[in-house]
Amino acid sequence: MIESVGRAISSPRSRASVALVSAAVLLAGCGSGGDGATTAADSTKVPAALASAFPGKKATGAPVRIGLITNEGGSAISQPETREAAQAAMKYANANLGGIAGRPIEFVICKTKEEPATARDCANRMVEQKVDAVVLTSSGLGDSMVPIVTQAGIPWTTAIAASNSEGTTANAFSWTGGFPTTMTSMAKYAQDKGYKKVAAFVIDAPAAVSGIEAIGKPVFAKAGIGLQIVTVAAGTPDASPQVSAALRKKPDAVAVVADPTVCTSVLQAMGTLGAGIARMTVQSCVSPEVVEAVGAGMDGVQVFSSFDVAGDDFEARLYRQVMKEYSPDTSATGYAAIGYQGVLALVRALHGLTGTVTPKTITAALHSAKDVVLPAGHGITFTCDSKAVPGLPAACSAKEVTGTVSDGKVGQIRVVDPSPLFAR
Repeated sequence: MIESVGRAISSPRSRASVALVSAAVLLAGCGSGGDGATTAADSTKVPAALASAFPGKKATGAPVRIGLITNEGGSAISQPETREAAQAAMKYANANLGGIAGRPIEFVICKTKEEPATARDCANRMVEQKVDAVVLTSSGLGDSMVPIVTQAGIPWTTAIAASNSEGTTANAFSWTGGFPTTMTSMAKYAQDKGYKKVAAFVIDAPAAVSGIEAIGKPVFAKAGIGLQIVTVAAGTPDASPQVSAALRKKPDAVAVVADPTVCTSVLQAMGTLGAGIARMTVQSCVSPEVVEAVGAGMDGVQVFSSFDVAGDDFEARLYRQVMKEYSPDTSATGYAAIGYQGVLALVRALHGLTGTVTPKTITAALHSAKDVVLPAGHGITFTCDSKAVPGLPAACSAKEVTGTVSDGKVGQIRVVDPSPLFAR
């Protein structure tokens, strides 16, 4: 449904190129542009500390049409919150940042249902609708869409590259390094902690498992750490057998790369069988439903993500304020921020764009984007010069956000730079 609103990678990245997946994704009729309204709720007030981010510079004139592709409506995965957060970012930008080149952003929305045929249809519709750029909130089907969009001369953008095409295609842009930097950041953290053996519980989806094999094992090995991979079937209500078997090998820590259901089953089992063993997870494992189900068993979990939505820094507070004003019914925790990050990063990267707005001028502006502040990125900046992550020219940053769960909230937030472990 649609609504208006490379090159070869050097070892070990060559093995990763066919398995470049977003853990949080695997884990995890036509209408008018009515959702593009730019007025905030009258009942909310912007705190004085954030006033500078709400200058009220409204966009005017003919809209810039941006394609927004989401993974909604599928029987296995549906993340409407990422669209809602993207729309909040769009409304905020239109009301306060002059949209893109002074013109309001209008979304052309398509929902993939996480099915290859529907994903290809979404890509073809973006070409038919002649959008100026595409933003993907989250999907594991980039390989079905990126070639169609980019071959039509339309730039493809996303906060987290979730496919080989998104990481390596010319005129595709990923504001962060995606799954490779998540796994490399985990390995760097484990190395700093002195761990020698880590058991990784991975949702039993082909792309997730092959991604861990291709990316996780090499970077953990480079860090001097043995990585044991344990698969857990999607929907598993009790992962005690898998956890028990893995713990018999006495790992120093465990990692969980899964959707919220599998995260819950693994972390609950760890609370019973592996209390005291260090745990590392991806962002989907701190979704509200996981935190509620696991309870005190979440304390001490180390989370790795592209964004910080819980901290006290300016960007985290801005994210929460934008969501409060423009999408108050959407939970600001969990994975919603990926949609906000994808859209607002595009707006910031195009800050200096003036004159005619076309796919060509947007592409040129993105290639020259330098030291752009990553929305909700805890101080991370991105530069789209193809140098951030070796072998992934579309990646604009290598850094990752990490924090520790305490009393159901992520704290002690900091940035990890895993660059020393990258293969060169």
